[in-house]
Amino acid sequence: MNKKTLILGATPDASRYANLAANRLVGRGHTIVNVGIKTGEAAGVPIEKAETIHNDIDTVTLYIGPQNQPPLYNYILDTNPKRIIFNPGTENSELRRMANEKGIETEYACTLVLLSIGDY
Repeated sequence: MNKKTLILGATPDASRYANLAANRLVGRGHTIVNVGIKTGEAAGVPIEKAETIHNDIDTVTLYIGPQNQPPLYNYILDTNPKRIIFNPGTENSELRRMANEKGIETEYACTLVLLSIGDY
């Protein structure tokens, strides 16, 4: 099943986990939206700025540290995904609480692990 995923912290740098996740998600048939501060693309999809609200997102997977998340709270919450995955190093109890209050499921997990065990 295609779970359209917004990768927040997308990067064209092939050595970064966000880029690896983009490629694995596309390889498993998921549609992705790359959002980040870098220019370029990941898994053949351009990286855009956090400006356009996408209303058809199943999952937001975070690859930005908690110290850089507060300016993006409204963007993330307005996207209104079904769930947010806080990858290792992105855990944020404040954003998790705000999302849960809006009925958004949250997980402290690793997108790459979830994909590898078939639990995405």
